[in-house]
Amino acid sequence: MDRATLAGMIDHTVLGPKTTIADVESVLSAAETYGMNACIPPCYVAEAAEMAPDVTIATVIGFPHGQDSIEAKREAAEIAWKAGADELDMVINVGRVKAGEDDLVETEICELVAAVPIPVKVIIETASLTDEEKHRACAAAVNADAAMVKTSTGFADIEDLDVETAGATVEDVSLMAEYLPVKASGGIGDYEAAMAMIDAGAERIGASSGVAILEGAPA
Repeated sequence: MDRATLAGMIDHTVLGPKTTIADVESVLSAAETYGMNACIPPCYVAEAAEMAPDVTIATVIGFPHGQDSIEAKREAAEIAWKAGADELDMVINVGRVKAGEDDLVETEICELVAAVPIPVKVIIETASLTDEEKHRACAAAVNADAAMVKTSTGFADIEDLDVETAGATVEDVSLMAEYLPVKASGGIGDYEAAMAMIDAGAERIGASSGVAILEGAPA
């Protein structure tokens, strides 16, 4: 895949707890230069929208653990949209999924989808779920009219989990693509890794290594 095509599929990301406005400016500059989207913390959305009006800006809701109340997530979604966000990446309440409370999971997603006129991507945090739970989480996203499902926050604690990575895997992308367009995120550091996810069915890549991915692509 050539760089121009791939660039539009990448959400160039900075979401760490030490993220500064200078970090956001750097991500926006790279996004403008290469034709990528940007994914940034919600506290910087208004500034980012002014700095880079031509860049598609995504931000996160309930990040990274997803345990805010439904009301808090809905209000955060509305604030982010009004501040200038073009897309929202919301973290579901993984505990609700694991407890089998699928109705509540679906209701939460519905509340956000109804609250804003912009696409809502649903982060299901695959490292914390069994395959059966992944299927149920994706089904809830479908029923709630979400725009996409997303693999990971990239911040899952996997010390007590029987998994090798907290990020995206080809197997998870393939499973999720049965339901909705997939944003593969977490641990995607180069062109080859990005293409493996795309070949598995991903339509969007979330990565802090957006520039490195593109520089590895055919010109």
